[in-house]
Amino acid sequence: MEEARRSADYFLELIQKSRKGKFKIYIGMSAGVGKTYRMLQEAHALLKNNVDVKIGYIEPHDRAETIALVEGIPKIPRKSVFYKGKYLEEMDLQMILNDHPEVVLVDELAHSNIEGSKNKKRWQDVLELLDAGINVISAMNIQHIESLNETVKKITGIEVSERVPDKILAFADEVVNIDLTADELIERLQQGKIYKHEKIQHALNNFFKSEHILQLRELALKEVASHVEQQVQTINSKEFRQEKILACISSNTENAKHIIRKTARLANYYQSKWTVMYVQTPGEGPDKIALDKQRHLINNLNLALELGAKVEQKKGKNVGATILNYVNESRVTTVCVGKPRFNFLQNITGMNWFNDFVSKLTEKNVDLFILSKNENSTVI
Repeated sequence: MEEARRSADYFLELIQKSRKGKFKIYIGMSAGVGKTYRMLQEAHALLKNNVDVKIGYIEPHDRAETIALVEGIPKIPRKSVFYKGKYLEEMDLQMILNDHPEVVLVDELAHSNIEGSKNKKRWQDVLELLDAGINVISAMNIQHIESLNETVKKITGIEVSERVPDKILAFADEVVNIDLTADELIERLQQGKIYKHEKIQHALNNFFKSEHILQLRELALKEVASHVEQQVQTINSKEFRQEKILACISSNTENAKHIIRKTARLANYYQSKWTVMYVQTPGEGPDKIALDKQRHLINNLNLALELGAKVEQKKGKNVGATILNYVNESRVTTVCVGKPRFNFLQNITGMNWFNDFVSKLTEKNVDLFILSKNENSTVI
């Protein structure tokens, strides 16, 4: 509780420095580490400092310890929405805006709102609250970060459907990691403190394997460390080169999503502007490119926009020359591409083109990242 009090005091200082809402995120490697519990502890500490703090949405998951902490904290009523034959409860965004508490607790940041809601995602609701000058304390798990989607799937074998763009963490004034060892987390699970007893063995056999927890824990620790580094770089920004990053994809690049997500992490680390570029060659006109490739290309460009990139679509006979022209015009400092693939007949001309491309980037003092499809590696 003493740690929660100190954390509350620091967040209170942030609140007092600005009229725009301050944003704090508790992040963890998995369910059950105690993110919601810590949020509630901090709320009690803020209440003792006479701060107007209220619960906008808390999901206790039937955990007795968490439910006990909810008591004594004022709540803003949820709204009931009729969806697919039954009533479901959602956070009432408008009610919170109308009440306008000084601080609001909003759990499950990656949650998808019920169809027909004002915003599709809860993180979009949070941005509205912050713009209205309401301070927000929220929570999420590491596997919900968009750019880590492929890495998490490789670790756990599970595709996480509810995700949060990396830019949301960049907006946060504080990101706090709630950390446990793998043994501590598994012990909590076996004691029935995370899931009901009938679900424990299934969880142990799947997501809560020790090797999975260790890798997710590493991701969470790296994410918070990266956020701290970004804050330090912002303070000392004059000492750093202003990065402008370009990710290059094509309609037939199998690794396009991988390139986009890794570049997003690189841009997030440097707090830099970044662009995703697709060069349309004469052989890839709308009437020539296959429909499935068109669909994949559109989806990839939409992913780039969601992650905060600017999207450029250029036409050109020579892909390398088109990219180099853009690098010159936009003063790009770093170019990210997928690993080139050449068949036997393309080796001579293909590699000559690529070597020339690399050489010209080097002359211009532009860094080149070749991003291989190695799921065990992460940028930064």
